[in-house]
Amino acid sequence: MALQRALRLKKSADFMRVRQQRRSVSSRLLILAWAPNSIHHTRIGFVVSKRVARKANIRNYLKRLLSEAIRPHLNFLPEQTDIIISVRQTAVQLDPQTQKQRVAVNLRILQKELVYVLRKAHLLAPSQSGEVRQSNQA
Repeated sequence: MALQRALRLKKSADFMRVRQQRRSVSSRLLILAWAPNSIHHTRIGFVVSKRVARKANIRNYLKRLLSEAIRPHLNFLPEQTDIIISVRQTAVQLDPQTQKQRVAVNLRILQKELVYVLRKAHLLAPSQSGEVRQSNQA
């Protein structure tokens, strides 16, 4: 299920404004940029360029994964903020046997990366994430 229309960044002018603020953090899979807005809620935009995935179905799939990955954290994000989440090329791999691109990540990996960049940007406090805590003990 996609994010509500009111929660999405749609206009290219809004994307440009956020990028021009030059506030960004990155991880090995994602780049997160943010800027304040004059609206009383958070808006989120997703970017998957053709350099990352040539086929539109792969780009759209990654955007849907990101949408689902951020959903549990929406209530914990600061209001009056526009956020752009861009996918890096490491999220898609070239299959050596078939020479076709395939998505190298799943929802769980993207959720972890997303929480990491949101915390790194101080947009999500460590105690305010919607993630389920799991112990790594065997």
